[in-house]
Amino acid sequence: MPSFDEVLKEAGEFGRFQKRVFFLLCQTGVTFSFLFASVVFLGQAPGNYWCRIPGAAELSKRCGWSLEEERNFTVLPLRLGNGSSSGECERLDVAWDASVSCASPLARYGNGSVGNLPLAPCHDNWVYKQPHSSIISEYNLVCGNAWMLDLSQAILNLGFLTGAFTLGYAADRYGRILIYLLSCLGVGICGIIVAFAPNFTVFLIFRFLQGVFGKGTWMTCYVIVTEIVGSDQRIVGIVIQIFFTLGIMILPGIAYLIPTWQGIQLAISLPNFLFLLYYWVVPESPRWLLTRKKGEKALKIMHNIAKHNGKYLSPHYSEITISNEEVSNPSFLDLVRTPQMRRNTLILMYAWFTSALVYQGLVMRLGIVGGNLYLDFFISGAVELPAALLILVTIDRIGRRLPFGISNIVAGIACLITAFLPEADIPWLKTTVATLGRLGITMAFEIVYLVNTELYPTTLRNFGVSLCSSLCDLGGIIAPFLLFRLADIWLELPLIIFSILAVVCGVLVLLLPETKGISLPETVEDVEQLS
Repeated sequence: MPSFDEVLKEAGEFGRFQKRVFFLLCQTGVTFSFLFASVVFLGQAPGNYWCRIPGAAELSKRCGWSLEEERNFTVLPLRLGNGSSSGECERLDVAWDASVSCASPLARYGNGSVGNLPLAPCHDNWVYKQPHSSIISEYNLVCGNAWMLDLSQAILNLGFLTGAFTLGYAADRYGRILIYLLSCLGVGICGIIVAFAPNFTVFLIFRFLQGVFGKGTWMTCYVIVTEIVGSDQRIVGIVIQIFFTLGIMILPGIAYLIPTWQGIQLAISLPNFLFLLYYWVVPESPRWLLTRKKGEKALKIMHNIAKHNGKYLSPHYSEITISNEEVSNPSFLDLVRTPQMRRNTLILMYAWFTSALVYQGLVMRLGIVGGNLYLDFFISGAVELPAALLILVTIDRIGRRLPFGISNIVAGIACLITAFLPEADIPWLKTTVATLGRLGITMAFEIVYLVNTELYPTTLRNFGVSLCSSLCDLGGIIAPFLLFRLADIWLELPLIIFSILAVVCGVLVLLLPETKGISLPETVEDVEQLS
């Protein structure tokens, strides 16, 4: 009986059929990047806001004040009397009633005594010039509640982490395309609920669930693409990363055109419903079907692939070799039971963690420096395009392992040099070296997706990729806390930590087997035989 790779070669390893499926699934990268980075625009600073004095709303209505006039009567006297207060997180400890004068509401306290009035902290009584522009103004995430914005992103990453375990397992058990479609449906439904959440608790719950399903769409589409192309074409996995970058570049345009956070949330969530149409055009992975003893279905799909590619399968292909390995419910022990699998798993987990932590840390450190948020965010995404192009140029000529290791080491060295370059003398050089570090870690981040997929057998591939990539989400949760806490001690200290992590990662990944031009392993025994 022929092997799957022999049948795939005859049916076409990257013909018209695979190109169509590949292009369709690449769109998932765009929508996933929307979810990944949306907090930047959903949580934009609301601009001018202040704490309203009790009774001010009724008085403002009676006196016919505009918001600006109300602000002048409440905040300006506070600033004149107490120069250290901005009127955003505290207010004068007074209350206005019907006896207060419209012309001079603070007259009863005397012109010179405003500074002696006691101050009170503000609780749920803020006024915003643009009340629905962001989740900050919608749910009062200001002053003592400001940390809740960081919580919303941490909850999303926790959703990614949960999705990696639960939906990664489900895709290996119940099929790639089924879990992909259910995840797309989940992202869309949860996204709509998030947009109309009546309170911040509901917002967090469904943002968490959107993270769970979002990770399901991203990981499963990546595995489907990798499993239906030949070993020489698996670099298409890198191209999916380019679509993620395109999403990062498109997002500021969406946010610029839509003035409210609910509108942005709907715009980035609703496209997921379109992916449900893939039920009719994207087949189940034939590799997965073979591992579940469904050879007839796999062969039917292979005949369909050959037909669309203008090829013809030989009549004697009545059956395809099925993995002799018993299919069982995958667990972490399956990934560490044998020596080569154990080495691969531990190194890949560390590589995912480091890539995410250093990548997000450098993005936040370089930041979006003043100016136009939308333009700066677009440029920060454009910096990532050369990384994917460099990978496409080198990875099939040199292999996976060397670019993987070098990109990490370059990122580490760039972080170390940046830490000790003086800002005042040559700021352009410091920015250039820091950008080189960003380029290096972006390359490493994109290569780890490809290498992770190629180092696990079909029976454990989705589970293995999901489990290892869950360390990426852990890195994403830790990165902001690590960056800002260490920066309080010394501004450049985070770069030293990033440097150590990246260089160690660069050395470790050189211990992984080279997978250039090798068929995807079908069993654990195949992985153990990789040199």
